[in-house]
Amino acid sequence: MEAMSEARIELLPMRPADLDAVLAIEYRVCAFPWSRANFADSMASNYACWVCRVDREVAGYFVLMLAVDEAHLLTIAVAESHQRQGLGARLLRQAMGLGRAGGATTLLLEVRPTNVKALAMYRHFGFTQVGVRRGYYPAEGGREDALVLTHPLTEVSA
Repeated sequence: MEAMSEARIELLPMRPADLDAVLAIEYRVCAFPWSRANFADSMASNYACWVCRVDREVAGYFVLMLAVDEAHLLTIAVAESHQRQGLGARLLRQAMGLGRAGGATTLLLEVRPTNVKALAMYRHFGFTQVGVRRGYYPAEGGREDALVLTHPLTEVSA
């Protein structure tokens, strides 16, 4: 962890040149990853697509969609080699700040109930569960539900 404090960490808008690195992370950490087209379409649609760089290397990313007064976090991930170093929290704080700056009053996201690390981070930030989307995610041998979580953007906590 000490090495992380010495590292240069930047949060920047995602560029097409970042897609290879983003996809490399996506395909390592997600059982059912987004495609290059999913990310390219998100950028073309002017969604807030951001990367976290550690010493110029893409270490994580998120995609946030703003719709009226709600921000929807579509995806967020951190490379395995950079997990448990606070980068997920930095990315989430950035997404929350962008949502608030864009006029959203609530951040909404879906998460797999089996994604224990993500659930712990969201709970640390004070997200609350407001619903379940049945069969939302593809899963080995079928489908997996999604927990729907929200957080008010009147404050960015944690």
